[in-house]
Amino acid sequence: MSTIAESARIHPMAVVEDGAVIGEGVKIGPFCHVGPHVVLHENVELLSHAIVTGRTVIGRGTRIFPMAVIGGDPQSVHHGGEETTLSVGANCTMREGVTMNTGTADFGGQTIVGDNNLFLANSHVAHDCKVGNHVIMSNNVMLAGHVVIEDRVILGGGSAVHQFTRVGRQAFVGGLSAVSYDVIPYGMLNGNPGLLSGLNVVGMTRAGVDRAVIHRVRRAYKSIFEGTGSVRENAAAIRDEYADCEQAVQILDFIAADSDRALSSPTRGQKG
Repeated sequence: MSTIAESARIHPMAVVEDGAVIGEGVKIGPFCHVGPHVVLHENVELLSHAIVTGRTVIGRGTRIFPMAVIGGDPQSVHHGGEETTLSVGANCTMREGVTMNTGTADFGGQTIVGDNNLFLANSHVAHDCKVGNHVIMSNNVMLAGHVVIEDRVILGGGSAVHQFTRVGRQAFVGGLSAVSYDVIPYGMLNGNPGLLSGLNVVGMTRAGVDRAVIHRVRRAYKSIFEGTGSVRENAAAIRDEYADCEQAVQILDFIAADSDRALSSPTRGQKG
């Protein structure tokens, strides 16, 4: 039996399968389909023709627009029908045609999406991705499997992120960019192949980062990518100098962390 809160409003032409949990204030429009293992927390809204399936939990206040399919099976040849999950946080917006898949059993079985995110039309979150908070994915953005997107990242329209790639906090990826390697926090990446083109100074300013701090982070960036050693050697060499600068430390920690992908830089992948 489904658990449906008294204040929920379900259109008579919607399908809510037995076993679903529907919270207070939920609105489900016509021709929507909610699967038997779905949990919709309070004030979730499904507009017409939205599908939520799989073992999927949708956080409070999230809105899902027509033709979105949330919680579908992972698009992986290794998926054998295991019961994997998708968790979406509070106050997200998924516009028309957005797709999000559950995880795969070999990698923990979880796809996780945070709070206050905006997914524009036809964007895609693949299996085992981890998406932070206050992220914007523009139209037709594609995340391959196992991608990590940290808080406040903006991904421009039509950009594509390679599997197992990390995109650091408040990075900006330009439209139609191919993200083949990890992008540092506060970095800006553009092009195909994607090249690092400096720092997201506009985003940092809008976030209230002091101008003097921005100048320090820019100096750190220059030391990392224009120094005489490798990127990781240069980053390690300046750690003590920037130990009191939160944003610089975030970049240094990101570079030092283990990863399946190399780091994007102003030259990596450049032809010629």
